[in-house]
Amino acid sequence: MVRILHTSDWHIGRRIGGRDRSDEHRTVLAEITGIADANSVDLILVAGDVFDSSAPSPQAEEIAWSALLAMAEVAPVLVVGGNHDNERRLDAVAPLLAMGRITTVGAPRAPGDGGLVHIEDLGTKVAMLPFVSQRGIVKAAQIMSEDPDRHAGDYAQRLRAVIEALTREMTDETVNVLMSHLTVYGALAGGGERTAHIFGYAIPASLFPGGLSYVALGHLHRQQKMPHAASVWYSGSPLQLDFGEVADRKGVLVVEAAPGLPSSVTSVPLSSGTRLATLRGTLAEVLERADEVEGAFVKVELEEKARVGLADEVRAAIPGVVDVVLQGHQPPEKTLVQRQSLDPIEAFGRYLSDRGTEDPRLETLFAELLEEATT
Repeated sequence: MVRILHTSDWHIGRRIGGRDRSDEHRTVLAEITGIADANSVDLILVAGDVFDSSAPSPQAEEIAWSALLAMAEVAPVLVVGGNHDNERRLDAVAPLLAMGRITTVGAPRAPGDGGLVHIEDLGTKVAMLPFVSQRGIVKAAQIMSEDPDRHAGDYAQRLRAVIEALTREMTDETVNVLMSHLTVYGALAGGGERTAHIFGYAIPASLFPGGLSYVALGHLHRQQKMPHAASVWYSGSPLQLDFGEVADRKGVLVVEAAPGLPSSVTSVPLSSGTRLATLRGTLAEVLERADEVEGAFVKVELEEKARVGLADEVRAAIPGVVDVVLQGHQPPEKTLVQRQSLDPIEAFGRYLSDRGTEDPRLETLFAELLEEATT
């Protein structure tokens, strides 16, 4: 029996409303290390998007490398690159990380060139498949000349060939794992990813060979199991990364696998990190519910007309607010107006009126600024 910890989508360096989350990342990654140790895992899999940016800050790199080295003291660590990672950067540091029991694959490799990792003492083979963009696997000329459905099909078929090549040497005598950063049709996106990266690169779960012991996926931030003969799972992100993930409960997966047997998967919840919350309603309604979101990062959707200082008033009353959005008024359809013929102050007044903003102070301030700029 081989015990595996599966995690992904750390997105180190991600900020929210301009607020740094480095301390949260340090804390949650230390918690994951503790879970790995408490469960005596034999192997740790990190399925992509270690970083939030392809050009991470030195602080983000320090957090990532320190966390990976701490995890490697518990068990060997395998990492594949995600779409947010810089594949060349990961491959550049791979020789150094290998000295600390960390195997990193940034760009796709052939099985004999590191794409298939055989951990002999565990009787385990892991196919390592980093994120592959549509442009990266289908020629640009084809993408430009064919309709979207056609080149999406080309992407899936070519990825099928890659997966078949990476898993061809797997036998019934080993625990066989595929780790990748990709999207499977039917998965729930949750939050955190742009639509193009989710739906432009999706594949059917049928591409995964039925003889696999476990498929460890990253890319989608909601933890979920995909329908398949094998155990196919997204571990999800360890932190709530944006307000599309308010309802997500974060965790890691602990997998018990043996050759030729179904894998057992247990979700272990994570308690670190600041929760995200959304408040909706009028200003009075939102302020009345302030106690509900104490200690959280908060997005406020106000059903109010715009006025000067409204967002500041909300932030002063609820310290955790990182975003204030007005929902109460939708601008009317634009009408054809020869604005060139309007006086600037009149044009600005009409602009405010079109957007349901009634605040004489704005018009006064605009007039003062206009006079200052033209004198």
